[in-house]
Amino acid sequence: MAKDNYSDKKPDSLLETVLAVGRIGLMLLGIIGIAYEAFRENGLLKQWLKSLFSSTGSLAGAVIMALVLYLFWRWMNAAPDGKATKRGDIPLYAMMAIGAFFLYRLITTGSL
Repeated sequence: MAKDNYSDKKPDSLLETVLAVGRIGLMLLGIIGIAYEAFRENGLLKQWLKSLFSSTGSLAGAVIMALVLYLFWRWMNAAPDGKATKRGDIPLYAMMAIGAFFLYRLITTGSL
């Protein structure tokens, strides 16, 4: 008789559940904070586009940055020898750090 893989699993404890909710909350706060900073009036997106098209040097820098982001994306999604890696957690932790920054700024200044 085959043993069921789910019979050994135990439900998460209250602490694990609270920590998971905290991680998701920080991640969502990071996404909301970046969206707010990018799309507000005179936000990051408007400033970036203005500086991108103002000179050819910044256009070349944007192409190089796109290449670096592409190579980073390929590195994150490449699994050595077909094994699972923890590289995919890097964006989660980065977004949690950004969320912690916006939470700190929200607490100290009262606005994002």
